[in-house]
Amino acid sequence: MLRASCQTFIQVGDPDGENFSGAVYGRDGRAVCRVCDRLHVNNWLAVNQWLPVVKAMNGMLQELYRNKELGFLDAAFFMSARGPVQIQYWRSFDQLEQYARSGELHLSAWRDFNQKAAKSGGVGFFHETYLVEAGMYECMYVNMPVYGLAKAGQHVPAVGKRETARRRLGGENAPAVPTPDA
Repeated sequence: MLRASCQTFIQVGDPDGENFSGAVYGRDGRAVCRVCDRLHVNNWLAVNQWLPVVKAMNGMLQELYRNKELGFLDAAFFMSARGPVQIQYWRSFDQLEQYARSGELHLSAWRDFNQKAAKSGGVGFFHETYLVEAGMYECMYVNMPVYGLAKAGQHVPAVGKRETARRRLGGENAPAVPTPDA
């Protein structure tokens, strides 16, 4: 069985969704699978090749947000010079794979891409899937809203045994720079 766990470390404070201040450690016992999807537009003039992919990505995200029981936790969206990038967080690889192989919107988009765009060269697409064992990663967000893995975790103060990256990963060390007071 494939499995990953989530441990998130963020700086938080403002509960209204603005930037947060004050260290917080996010923890959650659920397995988490991280996926990075990217559309790479090779020819911006080939709108008929890349626009359907963008629309399909949007439709799938809407479906996933409406149906959290599918295992989808959250996503972050970026624009690069060559097209959109999406990072998704799932409870497990098994749930991600189930959606990929049986979700009608995903299957339809996959078939359309393979039939219409894959051979044209006007647009490319990739995804990367990451499975991380429990306790094998950490992350810190400073002066940001709750974001990324932080949305999948439970937040507790990142002080003492959780103040440094090594401590959050189970090791011991002293902070190299004093942590500011919240």
